[in-house]
Amino acid sequence: MARRQLPLSGYLIDLPYGLTDNSAGNEVIDVMGASRRIIEASASDRAALIQTLSLAFQDDPALSWIVPDAERRQRGLPHLFSMIVPLDIADGLALRSAGDEVATLWRAPGHAHISMMAMVMRVAPLLRAFGSALPRAMTVGDAIDAHHPKDIHYWYLHYAGARPDHQGKGWGGAAIRAGIARADAEGVPVFLETATLTNVGLYQSLGFQITAEWDVPKGGPHFWSMLRPVSQMD
Repeated sequence: MARRQLPLSGYLIDLPYGLTDNSAGNEVIDVMGASRRIIEASASDRAALIQTLSLAFQDDPALSWIVPDAERRQRGLPHLFSMIVPLDIADGLALRSAGDEVATLWRAPGHAHISMMAMVMRVAPLLRAFGSALPRAMTVGDAIDAHHPKDIHYWYLHYAGARPDHQGKGWGGAAIRAGIARADAEGVPVFLETATLTNVGLYQSLGFQITAEWDVPKGGPHFWSMLRPVSQMD
């Protein structure tokens, strides 16, 4: 079946330091002396996930290129994530902190791409999210799709974001480390892309390696594709 990638990936927001402890059944990460409990989200957490990611991505550079008007972007993001969150839960994994400071969306090996059928069935929220900017969103999505790894299985970190008042406090790193731990346990690498230069070094500190740099056509943002081999976490 034809497939089309939704625009944008998640970006690491917080400098990641910490140790994991699975003894309580959930992922617990101690970040700079403060406990960060990361748990698997379910469909009942949908509203909180949507709100967290909508707030986190308000100033995202790629989304800002797609929808330059900040107020229009603020109105549209909840519609975007109302579509993405259930799709990623169904085909992967959503992680969140107990207080909803952070959320990450992961697509499982073999399910990195969202099918064209799933996209067609969700045209209405896409139009509410992007309006007349939908062609730009699809341009970004097509470029992302074209730069995914070929011929390997991998977990795809689709989105990662902390609420603005919790950014810079270790939440992003904690949630990403929890997902990486699962990928390592399965013996599978992790792939992501980012359009934010300042995030590249942070991802490298988690073991990700740059595999490509590329520009979205028609004057779009610059991206870095990054892959993390298995068992690279300190």
